[in-house]
Amino acid sequence: MQAVIYGKQVVMRILNSHQEKLQEIYLSKEIDKKFFFALKKACPNIIKVDNKKAQSLAKGGNHQGVLARVELPLAVSLKEVKKAQKLLVLCGITDVGNIGGIFRSAYCLGMDGVILDFAKELAYEGIVRSSLGLMYDLPFSVMPNTLDLINELKTSGFLCLGASMQGSSQIENLSLKKCALFLGSEHEGLSKKILAKMDAILSVKMRRDFDSLNVSVAAGILMDKIN
Repeated sequence: MQAVIYGKQVVMRILNSHQEKLQEIYLSKEIDKKFFFALKKACPNIIKVDNKKAQSLAKGGNHQGVLARVELPLAVSLKEVKKAQKLLVLCGITDVGNIGGIFRSAYCLGMDGVILDFAKELAYEGIVRSSLGLMYDLPFSVMPNTLDLINELKTSGFLCLGASMQGSSQIENLSLKKCALFLGSEHEGLSKKILAKMDAILSVKMRRDFDSLNVSVAAGILMDKIN
């Protein structure tokens, strides 16, 4: 499956790490010669377009004059993802900006894979863009039924950790060699049914009185704690 992503930074990242994914390049302005020749070498199909066409391809986004049609990353089987030691499970998170930010943090902080709990199909191109292409580097699977997933992960030896503002588990007392961290949406959090099946509930200690952190920020803090 193909889609258009846009922005100089993400296109450059894909060029450097996954150039086989590049199918076409669209340019609406002059770019650095070194960057142009690198793009040309990786993908001969470079098409010059006017700004109106570029805006249409980017659906109004800030394309910076550089866009690319790419092969999107593919989900792998749950069996494949379960070979990992540290997993991240996203439950009900639908904002592609947050998901992309979480993928970036997960990759940088040493997580081995991501499981997505999608109630509806999301635009992978948005996640590729907001993750700066790191969605290609981290195996991910899709498992709509979270309760079944918890049972399957526990059977495979994973310690299931839930994130909640009311979490009280002491992370120092947990065996974290093989674990899965579950994160809920920023507004809803994890459901009571999911929390009831967790082996431990973790939270980010707030130094000042406020409702919650952005989910991608909280994810980064908790991932750092368990690695």
